[in-house]
Amino acid sequence: MRVESFADIAEEFHARTARIAWATVATVGPDGAPRTRILHPIWEDHVGWIATSGNSLKLRHLRHEPRVSLTYWDAEQDNIHIEAVATVAEDQADRTRIWDLFAATEPPLGYDPATFWPSKTAPAYALLRLEPTRIELTGLRHRSSGQPPLIWRP
Repeated sequence: MRVESFADIAEEFHARTARIAWATVATVGPDGAPRTRILHPIWEDHVGWIATSGNSLKLRHLRHEPRVSLTYWDAEQDNIHIEAVATVAEDQADRTRIWDLFAATEPPLGYDPATFWPSKTAPAYALLRLEPTRIELTGLRHRSSGQPPLIWRP
């Protein structure tokens, strides 16, 4: 069922992403081959952020093809499927704000970025901004009870 506003799914979206925390993220390389990895996005409203290494394979893939696909899944069979466009956030204010957001958020969603990068200004710390083109909330237990998937497109 299509919803008109992200506000219609925001509460359930944020509850699921906070509980599940880890998403399978797919990128496509210059050779056309897909690659998945488990990543740890954090969300502000409908915009996602992923901290990553500045020389990662995913950044090379995103230079070739900026569209990504994310799937959250848990043992309760709750799913979130997200199609998004990923860009590297160059603005230091965003880099600092999201670093601080990860550090201030309770686990499992939050973590200390200093475990992986020396500082919020270090070139080794890269930040991806995810701008969704489609978000779908679904799951086996919801579908088996007759509830349709909830789909939002900006």
